[in-house]
Amino acid sequence: MIKLSEIATGPPKEAEKDKLKSETRGYARRIGELHQMMNADGKHSLLIVLQGMDASGKDGAVRDVFQYCLPTTMRAQSFKKPTEEEFAHDFLWRCHKIAPAKGQTQIFIRSHYEDVLIQRVHGWIDEQRVDMRMDAINAFEQLLQADNNTTILKFYLHLSYDQQEIELQQRIDERDKNFKHNEGDWEERKHWDEYRKCYEDVLNRCNKVPWHIIPVDKRWYRSYLIAKTVAETMESWNLEWPELKRNEKS
Repeated sequence: MIKLSEIATGPPKEAEKDKLKSETRGYARRIGELHQMMNADGKHSLLIVLQGMDASGKDGAVRDVFQYCLPTTMRAQSFKKPTEEEFAHDFLWRCHKIAPAKGQTQIFIRSHYEDVLIQRVHGWIDEQRVDMRMDAINAFEQLLQADNNTTILKFYLHLSYDQQEIELQQRIDERDKNFKHNEGDWEERKHWDEYRKCYEDVLNRCNKVPWHIIPVDKRWYRSYLIAKTVAETMESWNLEWPELKRNEKS
């Protein structure tokens, strides 16, 4: 049973910042190489799910980890309030239509889990629908794995309450972060305890595909852990460049 209150939101004392930042850059370069091989090979697809409280560093993780990947073979989708068209469909419709094709990487910045988090916290859906949606999420993720050889890596970005306040305030105080400021984030912060409760439920019940819980109070440690996990996962596929195909002459 996962209890977030028992898991640290920062790096261990022995973690060396400069060393791990250097290793992160190495992992990111290797991910870029493996990503090209994956695209050429055309047998695997990769779905990255990034979930976390507001200001937990989802965008920064994408920048640091996937900076060497060709943009033509990957996409990042930020999940916001559903459009009218999306509201007119089942809650997984907007996710399934952008699931990665073979040879492609898709990043979900937030994801299908929003529909059992924010909607639950605010009481927009009842617990019967929550149960139904969690079952559907598990089935959806298993389908992607079994039917399309999609590897799913799910990361919960584990942020402390105090660090969230610092990050949100920086969006007001620092000009290059002003564009991220949203008054609504401060309102959502008032529901911190309820969000944590709902996240714990998600982590424990939607775990057919396991979660990686990433401490994010120090962003360099966040990027290191995610890059390491992605690189090691892709290495395990034993990717190879496809051989040259020649036309045989009769």
